[in-house]
Amino acid sequence: MADDDDDIVLSELDDEELVLQMHDDLYDGLKEEIEEGTNILLARGWEPYRVLTEALVGGMTIVGKDFRDGILFVPEVLLAANAMKAGMAILKPLLAETGAPTIGKMVIGTVKGDIHDIGQNLVTMMMEGAGFEVLNIGINNPVESYFEALDDFKPDILGMSALLTTTMPYMKVVIDAMVEQGIRDDYIILVGGAPLNEEFGKAIGADGYCRDAAVAVEMAKEMMARKHNRAAAG
Repeated sequence: MADDDDDIVLSELDDEELVLQMHDDLYDGLKEEIEEGTNILLARGWEPYRVLTEALVGGMTIVGKDFRDGILFVPEVLLAANAMKAGMAILKPLLAETGAPTIGKMVIGTVKGDIHDIGQNLVTMMMEGAGFEVLNIGINNPVESYFEALDDFKPDILGMSALLTTTMPYMKVVIDAMVEQGIRDDYIILVGGAPLNEEFGKAIGADGYCRDAAVAVEMAKEMMARKHNRAAAG
């Protein structure tokens, strides 16, 4: 290892030091360093899934906690998520080849009439950073768009976002349509957005209200664990 912190040579670090350094680099949003670290671990014979969980998800977990606690803010989290994406781009094809497990799958989109997407993009990045597969269907989604995505992607979780008080009620329209189709209980439904609160989430029949992206990840993990436990018990 070099004497000066500024001159750390990633390839000279042992595995444990490299993983810790990658956590720091993710925290600082250093994309190229994350790509390099990912490639070094793979070259040392690490399984892609191990690189994902220990180096990348491990680092994003720290980012998520500090975001939740108000130590990091949206711009810094977006930088970290961007660095994570660079590592994921290398790992994704390898993970597909090895059939590595994911924690779960999620469809997320902003509801009809609403064109705000910063929050849901942040949730997408944080969820991917936690090991979920995410299909983000963008803004202004009618019921049909959600149904199509559920049908094609077969997720465990449906996430809906609204930033306007006028578009919030559309979330209930989607949930009611799912009830009518007899598919409501097939999915965990999480909702979020600035004007929402826990009472509203309960009133429309969602499984959870997420006040920010860090909470969304924690809640999704917890609910997936419960789902797996139920399946194992059944």
